[in-house]
Amino acid sequence: MLMFVRYTASGVLLLIGARWKGAHVPGPRAFSITAFYGVVTIGVGTGAVAYSELWIASGLTALFVTTQPFWMVGIDAMTPRGERLHLPALGGMLVGLAGVGFLIAPSVKGAFSADARNHAGVLAGFLVLQLGQACWSGGSIAQRRFSSAASGLRAHPIVSGAIHQLATGLAFGIVAALDGQPATWNFRGIAALAYLTVFGSALGYSAYSLAIDRLPVALVSLYTYINPIVAVALGWLFYREPFGWRETAAMLIIFAGVAIVRQASRSGREAAPSE
Repeated sequence: MLMFVRYTASGVLLLIGARWKGAHVPGPRAFSITAFYGVVTIGVGTGAVAYSELWIASGLTALFVTTQPFWMVGIDAMTPRGERLHLPALGGMLVGLAGVGFLIAPSVKGAFSADARNHAGVLAGFLVLQLGQACWSGGSIAQRRFSSAASGLRAHPIVSGAIHQLATGLAFGIVAALDGQPATWNFRGIAALAYLTVFGSALGYSAYSLAIDRLPVALVSLYTYINPIVAVALGWLFYREPFGWRETAAMLIIFAGVAIVRQASRSGREAAPSE
């Protein structure tokens, strides 16, 4: 139900905005292919994150999700015309991964404590998340290839992202209807859902769609390392959660990893023959 409401609302709002601004919306064939890639990317990818948190805590989820850059650059390297693997970029990813691990180490330690409710489901949560990361990466790269190849059918990346979200929402609407479990609504839940719809979906995924269309895959994949920084910063800003030497050091490590990957991506583009 969460996925249905969140992504259907954001997809509809974005498509209405696109039509209002006169943006090109692809025809039935391109629309259906884009919708399929959206269900693979968001439906399985984000759905796996939501479902895994039935078993494991959010801190551990954040750590497991940081394997996504390796899925993304690995899948991209195996596809035709994909970007080759560069050791400096992989090294930068490992540096960023170390920074994320250092940042969320306390919450991960708590997830493995004796009284952790989801301790027995850690392996299941990890496997579900890896399936989600593989589908998110594969769907994103497939959409990138389709958009670059289908020049006559090409839509703006934000329009493609809107189709992704609408298709995901409708797919989960079917699942929610078949599930048959009643949803309990309250003000805090509705407010959180509205926040996710606007900032997580309409703005966040639109930014991701634009980035994956125009930036190197290795560089885009590092957004998963930035997410924990944003979460810590928001926690400090709104709830005055601790922000000390650990958080500062972790951010510096993550930013160093991002800088290494950015430099490696730039060097790779400069070394490639110009078209």
